Amino acid sequence: MSLAEILGLLLAMSVALNVASGAYLIARAAGVGSAQAVLTGAGAAATFLGLFLAGVAAYG
Repeated sequence: MSLAEILGLLLAMSVALNVASGAYLIARAAGVGSAQAVLTGAGAAATFLGLFLAGVAAYG
């Protein structure tokens, strides 16, 4: 892997972490329990990474 590919993957992981944190905080503000909020955040992060990797596979 080239340096640009590694940096792109690190950027995607960083954005996925931010998406997961945001989804968790929104879920907690909506009044759901902590466990369900964690699952919501994890689902959002997995969806983001899935879309990112699908885009890489299609255009890379």
